[in-house]
Amino acid sequence: ITPPAATDVDILACGPEQKNTFALLTGEHAFVSQHIGDMENAETLASYERTIALYERLFRVRPETVAYDLHPEYLSTKHALALGLPSIGVQHHHAHIASVLAEHGFEGRALGVALDGTGYGTDATIWGGEWLAADLADFERIAHLRALPMPGGAAAVKRPARMAIGALAECGLLDHPGAAPLRARLAGGEEATLLAMIAHGLNTPRTSSMGRLFDAVAAIAGVRDDALYEGQAAIELEALTDPSAEGTYVFGIAEGVDGALVLDSASVLAAVLDDMAAGAGASAISMRFHRAVVAAVVDTCARLAPALGLTHVALAGGVFMNRLVVRGSVLGLRDAGLVPLTHVRLPANDGGVAFGQAVVAWARRHGGAGPRR
Repeated sequence: ITPPAATDVDILACGPEQKNTFALLTGEHAFVSQHIGDMENAETLASYERTIALYERLFRVRPETVAYDLHPEYLSTKHALALGLPSIGVQHHHAHIASVLAEHGFEGRALGVALDGTGYGTDATIWGGEWLAADLADFERIAHLRALPMPGGAAAVKRPARMAIGALAECGLLDHPGAAPLRARLAGGEEATLLAMIAHGLNTPRTSSMGRLFDAVAAIAGVRDDALYEGQAAIELEALTDPSAEGTYVFGIAEGVDGALVLDSASVLAAVLDDMAAGAGASAISMRFHRAVVAAVVDTCARLAPALGLTHVALAGGVFMNRLVVRGSVLGLRDAGLVPLTHVRLPANDGGVAFGQAVVAWARRHGGAGPRR
């Protein structure tokens, strides 16, 4: 992959935790590694370190700067900081957007929409439904999904039913008749435990993640309560969509305390529950939800772009692996007079993050600053 311009020093970008790849920037070239995998154990870390050493020998690269994800507990981050090199922390979703921009050779400022499951935010919460005004060096968070509780943290990723209970409790919707089937499927005492965790903030991080919202809707619709593999609930929800189903759900929108727009999922969740109570099938619910996600992407960008004087929109993150979301967003943005940019040679998911980290590190060395918010 060709970086924006030649780098004056060799840069190692250590990549994210999941679907890890690393990247090396040297001269006029960028080398992105093969898929390493999820950095969750010592065996994968050892393989990762061996592969980095191999690439450095093969391509005669001697890193003088290292880029890393802001999450302090990622093994890739710990590896980066242990190297003792000048280091540059890069926010996960900024890396996603910078990766797309650099792949297209776009060095100006653009809108970026990063939708995924998990990314450590600059406010120490879990991001994943983000609209950024970004260039290669810095970004501003200008819109995001409403933050919802994740009772159990990682346990809520493995059990979407937990995410659904957290979302409904946050939005005051647990007593809606449409929630009855979900609540009836919970284990004895589970709901009370989850609600106590939320009330006391016990192991219950908050997240603006679109991926987690997919999980919640899938569980409410009866599609998947427990995920046997990453993304299962969202994948099965997408597979169920019925294009003949009419209608769409609608996200609320308001200005947050930080000045960014907040897309409120409460109206979407209430509409899902209304459909459940009316006996609508999961296929119709899925179609209406997918349309709502596409409309949120397109309408928010169409609202923000003129005020910011921006014309290009970079789309990245695992949610854009969903064919309905990416196709609908690209076509909708074009109809709105905007220019959508998506990955061509790199994956939309976290496999493209390392290249973005490397590019951000390069841009910061050439006069860029850092995140504005």
